[in-house]
Amino acid sequence: MRPCPRCQAKVEANAIRCPQCGLALKAHGHPGIPLYRAEGEAALCESCTYHLDDTCTFPQRPHAETCTLYHNAYQDPKADRPVIPPGQQMRLWVNRRAGLIALVALIGISFLIVLVR
Repeated sequence: MRPCPRCQAKVEANAIRCPQCGLALKAHGHPGIPLYRAEGEAALCESCTYHLDDTCTFPQRPHAETCTLYHNAYQDPKADRPVIPPGQQMRLWVNRRAGLIALVALIGISFLIVLVR
C-alpha cells in the first residue's frame, strides 16, 4: 500500500486510480505503465535525462508535471539494478549462450575424434 499523491489515502500498488479522489496513478489506464508526477513547483523536465540530452519529444516539455518516460538524471543508475549472486549470473550466462556452447563442444569432440585416430 502506498499513499495517493493528492489526498494521501492508502492505495494498492497496482491501482489505476485513487478510489477516494479519482487521481490517475497509472498512465493510459494500464497497470504496467507508471505515471511519474512532479513534486512541488518544479517540473519533471528539470531533472529528466531525456530533457538534459535533448531527446525528449513530449509535447508538454519543458513544463511537464506528469510523464510516462521520466528518468531521473541525478539518480545513480546502479541503484536500480538488483544484486545477482555469482552462481545465478553464471547460470544466466550459460542459458543465454547454450547454442554457442553446444556448437563449441561439438567442434571440440570432432577434433578429439580426429586426433585419436
